[in-house]
Amino acid sequence: MTRLTTVFIALGMLSASQSVGADDPPGDPAELAKREYEQVMALTPDIDNGRRVYLTCAVCHGPEGWGTPDGAYPQIAGQWREVIIKQLADIRARHRDNPLMYPFSLTRILGGPQNMADVAAYVAALPMTTGNGVGPGLDLELGARLYAEHCADCHGERGEGKPAKPTPAIAAQHFPYLMGQFDAIRNGRRKNANPEMIEQIAGFSPRDQAAVLDYTSRLRPAPEKLAAENWLNPDFPNYVRETMGMPPLPPPLPVAPPMPAPFPIAPMPSSVPE
Repeated sequence: MTRLTTVFIALGMLSASQSVGADDPPGDPAELAKREYEQVMALTPDIDNGRRVYLTCAVCHGPEGWGTPDGAYPQIAGQWREVIIKQLADIRARHRDNPLMYPFSLTRILGGPQNMADVAAYVAALPMTTGNGVGPGLDLELGARLYAEHCADCHGERGEGKPAKPTPAIAAQHFPYLMGQFDAIRNGRRKNANPEMIEQIAGFSPRDQAAVLDYTSRLRPAPEKLAAENWLNPDFPNYVRETMGMPPLPPPLPVAPPMPAPFPIAPMPSSVPE
């Protein structure tokens, strides 16, 4: 399947779900999401079916599940299945606002609880890349200190996450995506945010935010979680992996901006012609 084909599939699904208001389930979103999470967690996943369901996800997250370094789509490969299931349940119950993801999470597109269990298990088993988008690398010492003080208790010392909570793994996540989610949580746009995290980051300055998330994006997952060099997902051998002309990310900022070259001065004539 080519990238162009998957784009047409995505457009078709989005068109089919334009009247998303009709899909809003009645009741409290948090309670609905919690109920579906518990239902899905009780099921035995079928990895083979998860591979088939994942074709829908690959439209945005890519066949490897690595997302895009610009942060438009997060790396989901290797994420805890508990986290994936919770976020899917939250999004489709409208407990987490994600207009782009919401149509893909609908039952008539993604499927029911069994499909959720299956695709979450498939994604959790995908190996991760460390070729993720990172920040400029200018304030990593501050970032390391802030991470140890404010993030490690929940997300783990190496950003490995904790499935029992469930708290997401954030190591090797794209820096721009982390920045966007941090803003959404602090500004109250992400309704399913953990209250403890909201309190932890309330006093962060813009410098603090950039420093800790730059540091986080550079944390490396455990070796057994990583893809081999040049690995491509063999489940999608015919998938065309172009970036569709997306502009490249700007290079990291230098430690100090270079001084501009001196402006050339023309030599003065030795004599003025008469």
